[in-house]
Amino acid sequence: MSRQLEREIQKRRTFGIISHPDAGKTTLTEKLLLFGGAIQMAGAVKSRKTSNHATSDWMAIEQDRGISVTTSVMKFNYADFEVNLLDTPGHQDFSEDTYRVLTAVDSALMVIDNAKGVEAQTTKLMEVCRMRNTPIITFINKLDRDGLDPLDILAD
Repeated sequence: MSRQLEREIQKRRTFGIISHPDAGKTTLTEKLLLFGGAIQMAGAVKSRKTSNHATSDWMAIEQDRGISVTTSVMKFNYADFEVNLLDTPGHQDFSEDTYRVLTAVDSALMVIDNAKGVEAQTTKLMEVCRMRNTPIITFINKLDRDGLDPLDILAD
């Protein structure tokens, strides 16, 4: 492998955004894109009211059901790095797509809903990450709502 190719590979970081359904993966992905400068307005994933919007949940079935059916790939630049975000389906019916994505990521960002805590799909995804030695970043979402004690969620 050439030195130039190695340098290009070292400049890329790929994160799989994973969780159980309705934990807020797509919304978190959008916020990361917003703060990374890739989109210009919050709400663009769902409303598409800007010309510079994310391309997550673009299929009609995804918009009708309010869930991701396939993995969406989005990116932004941060410092000297290219950050790739893979917004995966949370629903169990589409989990094979998520499992495949986990073979190609540097880390997984596990989103957990503060009100629901750790669910069966959360546990399954954690097991897959551990089996593949994929580092996991845990993000507890929806802390602005009534919910469980975040330390209890982490203990689970």
